[in-house]
Order: sequence, then C-alpha cells, then structure tokens
Amino acid sequence: MNTVEDDTGKRYLLRKRSEDASLVRDPETGNECYIRNDRLEAVDQTALETAARSVPDPVLTLLTSVHDAETLGLLVELAERGPLGVRTLLDAYDFCESDLHGRLTVLSAAGLLEEAEIAGERGYRVTEDCETALEAIRPTVDSTTDAD
Repeated sequence: MNTVEDDTGKRYLLRKRSEDASLVRDPETGNECYIRNDRLEAVDQTALETAARSVPDPVLTLLTSVHDAETLGLLVELAERGPLGVRTLLDAYDFCESDLHGRLTVLSAAGLLEEAEIAGERGYRVTEDCETALEAIRPTVDSTTDAD
C-alpha cells in the first residue's frame, strides 16, 4: 500500500490503481472512494506513517515520545499535581538526577513539558498538548456517581 495525495493536499492510502482512477482510503475516516489518477500524486511517506496520522497530533506525540511506564507516570503525576520543582521530583520518585534530566529533556523537546519556576527554582509543567493527549488515553471519572 502506498500514500498518495490529491490536488487539494489530502492524503490517502492507495488501495488499487486502474487505468483511469484509483481506489483510495481516507486514513482518518476509513471511507473509500475512487479518484481520477490525474488528480493523484505519489507521496514520500509510508502507508503506516499515513495511517498513524489519523491519530490526533497530541496523542501521536505522546505515543512516540514516551517509551516506558515510568515516563508516562511522570507525565500523569505532573498533570495531576501541577507544576513540580526538580528537587521535588528527585525526592518523590525513584529517578537518579541524570535519568530524570534525560526524561525531562526528551519530553520538553517533544512539546509535552515546559519549564516553570517553582518557589524560585526550576520546575516543569505539562503543556496543553500533553493535557489533551492524557485526557484522550485516560478514562474519565464521573463525579456525579456516588460511590457506595
């Protein structure tokens, strides 16, 4: 399967090509349709990369930047507890300084964390994109339901 783009810039997964038209699938909706070949152009992107683009950007960034449960847990804790200072993170969680620094650097570069000043010291908070991604992957708690 290849990636093609129509004359409006919309990308599709090429399913089948005939002499005049090609059967394409929209990776976001799954809908298939025929488009004239003269409106399509091959794109230098794998079919799997195109399929992955159907995932919202913040979630895709989260999935491709977080490679273990501890790093995901770090983001969840920062989202839940608010911005935290580096010293607090080192005291509260089982990270050595270099390991924590490495994770914070990768997550910041990905746009999931941003620096914040906490009590006059360097700290970190999750970005809006990170909040959006975490909301998409975590179950919501219904606060109107009584726990009996």
